[in-house]
Amino acid sequence: MTGLQVVLLLGTLVLGGVLGLVLGRAQARRRRALLPDDSPRREAERLRAEAEEEARRLLREAEIAAREAALGARAEAENVLRLRESDLADTDTRLAARAVALEVEREGLAQAKERLEARQAPIAAHEAEREARLGEARQLQASVRQTLERVAGEKAEALRASMVETEVEEARAAAAQLLRHISDGATAPEHVRDAKRVMGIAVGRFAGHYLTERHLSLIPLGERRNGHAAVAEGDLRAIEGVAGIKLSFTEGEEAVRIEGLDGVGREVARRCLSNLLRRPAPNPELVVRMARDVAAELDREILDLGKRAFSALEISRAHPEILKLVGRLNYRTSYTQNQWKHAVEAGFLCGMMADELGLDRKMARRAALMHDIGKALTHELDGSHAVIGADYARRLGEAEVVANAIGAHHTDEPFSSPYAYLVAAADAMSGARPGARRQTEDNHVAKLADLERLSRGFAGVEEAFAVQGGREVRVYVREDRVDDLGAVKLSNDIAQVISREMTFPGQIKVTVIREFRAIETAS
Repeated sequence: MTGLQVVLLLGTLVLGGVLGLVLGRAQARRRRALLPDDSPRREAERLRAEAEEEARRLLREAEIAAREAALGARAEAENVLRLRESDLADTDTRLAARAVALEVEREGLAQAKERLEARQAPIAAHEAEREARLGEARQLQASVRQTLERVAGEKAEALRASMVETEVEEARAAAAQLLRHISDGATAPEHVRDAKRVMGIAVGRFAGHYLTERHLSLIPLGERRNGHAAVAEGDLRAIEGVAGIKLSFTEGEEAVRIEGLDGVGREVARRCLSNLLRRPAPNPELVVRMARDVAAELDREILDLGKRAFSALEISRAHPEILKLVGRLNYRTSYTQNQWKHAVEAGFLCGMMADELGLDRKMARRAALMHDIGKALTHELDGSHAVIGADYARRLGEAEVVANAIGAHHTDEPFSSPYAYLVAAADAMSGARPGARRQTEDNHVAKLADLERLSRGFAGVEEAFAVQGGREVRVYVREDRVDDLGAVKLSNDIAQVISREMTFPGQIKVTVIREFRAIETAS
């Protein structure tokens, strides 16, 4: 329904309403006119006249309003119609342009198709020619291969294997030559002289009080009281449960034997036995309580020892677990050398060498102090103490430079910084100085035998001798089985096996001797 129709409908309704009102009033006046009094009739006539006038006025206003509404609706409809016509004209224009573009595109595609069809023929011809040339090349290659095999008297596979073997041998020779140059460069007189100068300065500046320690394996019990020893079997079992090591009486129950690899546990047992000898406990429960008190006191001392080590070297403290590991080194020895003192001594030496080389002194001291923390855990974990210590240092937030120096000081990891070399040198200097460590005669002889045994286990070795107290091993090889480059490689292989299989302070020099003898008899 359009706007015009709505306006006409509204006007009709208004007009009907007005007419109804006028007729109603006229009917009322007519009824009043029938009354006998004449004045009401005149009043009715007057009212009817007024009503008719009012009706005409309202009718005129309704017609005017309807006419205006109709004109507005018509104007609005005309505007909408004009907009629709404009949109249709724009759409027609776009469609015409699109049709032209499609026609142009269709013509372009047709032309491209014609060009592609025109190029396919030459391509097919070139492809056929290529296949023919490849066939000819394969035939020529087979002919050349047959000719070469006939001239050489060998098959191509055998020649290829021979060439590969030649290249491999040349690569091995070049690698051995490079290794020898590197080794010669590292041991050049000027480099050795500079290294000795730096190490000598560090040793000369450091003054320490050296003591040699031994673990007590037997604790004498002294005289019996009233026919009974001061320590009972139940006391030993109670101490074992806290210390984690084995305790047993010797024959005659005159002493207690301490067996175990945990130095802290051995110290707990030693202190507990010392307390029991002074004041025997009436029952094992009191012994357990005393042992726990001793263990707690020793833990506090261990933490204090770790703090003292960092304070002595004037470096920032590490994680509390690392402090405990450093403190536990006080109850671990290597060839009778106290490892806590060894770590502090190595820290001072490493810092002095870093000063001489212009490196960070505190970083060097930190790495050297912690280089043996793995030894505090070797009774619990399997593996090299260097690898164990490096793993703990990384997990507890130490810098990679420090962790690598810990893991590399026994060549378990590759050296990745100058600090790793300094830590290895400081460790060797502290352990190899006179009076630092002591070996029993049996251990020394066993070490020499192991050196010679490991050196003789290689092909071409005729004899091996450990000299200079085990600081060097001289290996004699057969000159017809080992050439010069092979001797270089053999010395490196023997050194690696010794580093992997043996534990020793300092360094061991491996010398491979290839002697050529020309012998003739005059008659």
